[in-house]
Amino acid sequence: MSASIPSESFDVIVVGAGPAGSTAALLCARAGLKVLLLERGEYAGAKNVSGAAFYGSAILDELIPNWWEQAPVERYICRRDIAFMSPTTSVALDFHCAGTGYTTPPYNGFTVLRPRFDRWLAAQAEAAGAFLLTSTVVDDVLRENGRVVGVRVRREQGEIRGKVVIACDGVNSFLAKKVGLQREFHPHELSLGVKEVLGLDPAIIEDRFRLSGDEGIAFEYLGAITETVHGGAFLYTNRDSLSLGVIGQVSSLVEQRKRPYELLERFKAHPAVAPLVRGAKLREYSAHLIPESGWTMKPTLYTDGMLVAGDAAGFCLAAGLYLEGMNYAMQSGLAAAETAVEACRQNRFSARALSAYRKNLKRRNVSTDFRAYRHAPAFVNSARLQNLYPEVIAHGMEQLFRVDGGPKRKILPLARRLVRQFQIKPGDLLRDGYHLARAYLW
Repeated sequence: MSASIPSESFDVIVVGAGPAGSTAALLCARAGLKVLLLERGEYAGAKNVSGAAFYGSAILDELIPNWWEQAPVERYICRRDIAFMSPTTSVALDFHCAGTGYTTPPYNGFTVLRPRFDRWLAAQAEAAGAFLLTSTVVDDVLRENGRVVGVRVRREQGEIRGKVVIACDGVNSFLAKKVGLQREFHPHELSLGVKEVLGLDPAIIEDRFRLSGDEGIAFEYLGAITETVHGGAFLYTNRDSLSLGVIGQVSSLVEQRKRPYELLERFKAHPAVAPLVRGAKLREYSAHLIPESGWTMKPTLYTDGMLVAGDAAGFCLAAGLYLEGMNYAMQSGLAAAETAVEACRQNRFSARALSAYRKNLKRRNVSTDFRAYRHAPAFVNSARLQNLYPEVIAHGMEQLFRVDGGPKRKILPLARRLVRQFQIKPGDLLRDGYHLARAYLW
């Protein structure tokens, strides 16, 4: 939408029409507030990259019952594979469930193409009464007596006033930094994801991945596919395409002097991946920064007149077993909206009044999850887990299943030999076992 902004001020100004922003705008509009949703792209989702897995659909079902019947989702995820890679071998943990929530509604997760999905979600906020303004860059916040009272946009209207501003403007949140809520990130706290969408006939997808109808699968890879770079890769099935990509820690990419697109080509050429993408045609290529350090990079989430949600708040859980962001973006958007609605009801917009946001995030299990897995990102990005153990696992399985006329190998002697072959120190094993337990067990 490119219309002019109404002259009156708003109750809530939401900056960024991604999952967090559109969800916040939708809930605020339904509460009867005057809501402005600002988006710098030509349309909601224009600046987002395609290819994502969205888990926890019950979050959105709270607002739009059976939303998947109308939303532009691709496939529901009933299979997840986590693969450990050597240069020539892949060892995968395959989870396949045909139970409630996986192959029957309410579904546990979907693959989506973000531009389509984000545009649909923003339209729901519009239908609820929010005013969506696209192609609008926010240059600054407006402050009076130390309180945020609106934003300054790069349009004819210039200044727009609002009682509460909700910053959902992405991982390098300009607004959060502008008001001193967020520090500058270190390169090891960010990862760069490079993605492709490859077109492929639906019948081929279903046959190749052993799927039926609208079933889908999410693959996640760790090990040799990123060479010495700390990171991983993924592959998701869409209706008539595949979304795949490589994620590399920014500091590691710089230190190792690796180009992300070269890692992506290496990933597609791996013997375990090449047959899956054979015959697919490139439709889209994109890149995106990802906040991967979780709890340690969380900004101060509120100040007088402003809240921070979604990627702007670092709510992307990159914890190895979990690679989730959209669900936490929406949960934080809902928590921010609940806080803003109550603040408008009481006509109180101080930091103390908006501190209720913390309780709302905890109630929605956002801060609870990030605190519980606060040690996982560092463990996942550790050198041995990234560059050593996946190859040890893959090489060990290769030896275990090799039939060469010699005696059958028992697991314990094979493990001892692998420890010697890869020069793994007992002390390192103990330390990594402790960090594993701290990350996932307690």
